[in-house]
Amino acid sequence: MKINSTQVLYFTLSAYIDTGSLKYFSFFIVLFLYVLIVGSNVLLIVVICVNRSLHEPMYTFLCSLFVNELYGSTSFFPFMLLHILSDVHNISAPLCFLQVFCVYTYGTVEFTSLAVMSYDRYVAICHPLQYNSLMTSQKIAFLVSITWLPPFLAVGGAIILSSSLQLCGNIMDKIYCGNNSIIKLACKEPRVNNIYKLFMTFLTVCVPLSVILYTYMRILKVCFSGSKQTRQKAVSTCTPHLISIINFSFGVSIEILESRFDMTQVPGVLRMFLALYFLTCQPLFNPVLYGLNMSKIRKKTPCNCLIIWLTKGRNKSVT
Repeated sequence: MKINSTQVLYFTLSAYIDTGSLKYFSFFIVLFLYVLIVGSNVLLIVVICVNRSLHEPMYTFLCSLFVNELYGSTSFFPFMLLHILSDVHNISAPLCFLQVFCVYTYGTVEFTSLAVMSYDRYVAICHPLQYNSLMTSQKIAFLVSITWLPPFLAVGGAIILSSSLQLCGNIMDKIYCGNNSIIKLACKEPRVNNIYKLFMTFLTVCVPLSVILYTYMRILKVCFSGSKQTRQKAVSTCTPHLISIINFSFGVSIEILESRFDMTQVPGVLRMFLALYFLTCQPLFNPVLYGLNMSKIRKKTPCNCLIIWLTKGRNKSVT
């Protein structure tokens, strides 16, 4: 018997495991991660916005990246916290599609943000004298808009197609709603969805990845032929960005493998950890990467300012 998509009022997330008396411990661990993510990203957004010395293209793109980290983690963690405490892991169909939209736009915006940041580093290292003339305020606004607008339009189209499918089930083997999981529940082969998925992959993954590879090939060429000072500048500014790209690519690879292949043989605890890694690897590590590696941000953080103020006060009292 076919179940029409309009008759599916809720989806069941079957990947949650019964932790028994440990569920409150799990709850506080996940809550701690969420608070840490929100606190660190909000701190760096405020630091960049308040300090005029950080109103440069690189820090503008970083601020956009941190906003996306908040957006992505907020689309996942509140739902997970509720499911950890609950014995029934159901989510209404509208909320499920909303979560799919938020999680997928987070991932695609993250990739395009990293591509835009790699282009910015390419201009700064390969064309330092023309940097200010090339990276105008209009161009920065354009780059930020293409970071957000195409992913939202692409994912929105995927949600429209998925929501119109006839479904023959409502059980997902995941801890959050995924578009591929919804497509797997379709009563017949969704050819249009599969074709659109290929287009979306090209637009949101292949194009940003091509930009990243091209810019870093040019940066490496300049580093090998440039001075020691150029190499040092490239290493100091590109290292956190490269680590971020590798970290996110690893998380995305895990998510793709989990959504494409049968993971029922994998222990539930490991599957929950892998899902958590995809949605926490960037929001948790990026503030640390950029906050510690970039001296301008590090010097402007409240903790560092407090240390400097206390040190000056101590020196004055000694003199």
